[in-house]
Amino acid sequence: MSAVAKKSSGLPPLDEDGLLRDPQQWNETVAQLLADYYGVGALGTDHWQVISTLRAHYARFGAAPAMIQVCKLHGKDRHWVHDLFHTCLNAWRIAGLPNPGEEAKSYLSAN
Repeated sequence: MSAVAKKSSGLPPLDEDGLLRDPQQWNETVAQLLADYYGVGALGTDHWQVISTLRAHYARFGAAPAMIQVCKLHGKDRHWVHDLFHTCLNAWRIAGLPNPGEEAKSYLSAN
């Protein structure tokens, strides 16, 4: 998507990895815009559970959690986050969290 299309869609600026340049611009509306942008569609209760868990974990530890632990916490299959967001990195993006670093991005992309 071009910069013009991003701007017209209401998305705040994204970095080269598709993460918010300024995570302070995140809100529920931005989350839905990001979900649409990444082809996830309408965010339902399960999506919001994941988003809330990611944001709480990041606020507490400053790092990405193991996605399998997110799944276990909610009593779901180990592919739950991936199935909801198409990639675990998309879940991170839609949660509006900052760039987690190369190693974490690699992990999030592979799951």
